[in-house]
Amino acid sequence: MKVIVAVKRVVDANIKVGVKSDHSGVDIANVKMSMNPFDEIAVEEAVRLKEAGVATEVVAVSAGFTQCQETLRTALAIGADRAILIESIEDLQPLAVAKLLKAVVDKEQPQLVMLGKQAIDDDSNQTGQMLASLAGMPQATFASKVTIADGKATVAREVDGGAETLTLTLPAVVTTDLRLNEPRYVTLPNIMKAKKKPLETIKPEDLGVDVAPRLKTLKVAEPPKRGAGVMVPDVQTMVEKLKTEAKVL
Repeated sequence: MKVIVAVKRVVDANIKVGVKSDHSGVDIANVKMSMNPFDEIAVEEAVRLKEAGVATEVVAVSAGFTQCQETLRTALAIGADRAILIESIEDLQPLAVAKLLKAVVDKEQPQLVMLGKQAIDDDSNQTGQMLASLAGMPQATFASKVTIADGKATVAREVDGGAETLTLTLPAVVTTDLRLNEPRYVTLPNIMKAKKKPLETIKPEDLGVDVAPRLKTLKVAEPPKRGAGVMVPDVQTMVEKLKTEAKVL
């Protein structure tokens, strides 16, 4: 069973970013970049499936700038067998990424496609769903447990009302949530081994996909700073302030 895992290069989760002076976007110049945490969970799960003898090959795929090779090398160090970079200088939006992944799926014919439920930079939570629709595959989002057996994927997922379990006929698309697993620490020997694993680079035009942006960002602004709190002498005063000043009662 072949598994494709999509990974995205984003600003490291521990970095606090700011807005550009012209409000055109987030300033990511000279900041640390890393793999999207949800995608890292997807890679870990795919590698675990291979280690359990369920999967035979794990292919990591990323789309974006040349620097995305670093993210793919991390996926290879975790345990992926090979990687594919769809190199583009365009601002790749969710639909464009979904189309690129669909073209790769058509070429590679995997039985399972895994990706994080969302990226921590744009928080769109769209690519997995769009890919499933374009490819005509069943999908399970926000997976907290994945079991593969007898040509089917059983996926447990958290919903507002509690938990839900879905059974999908493979091939299928699964997006991963935080509770699925804890990604392993990447060791130096595995990082060195990753440098020797194959990494193929292709262009969107090689796949016949138009990645021109369809959405335009008008303005990016930081949220307003939270006002300072006030001390009140008693509950009655607090209630009055909530009524007259905050107007929440």
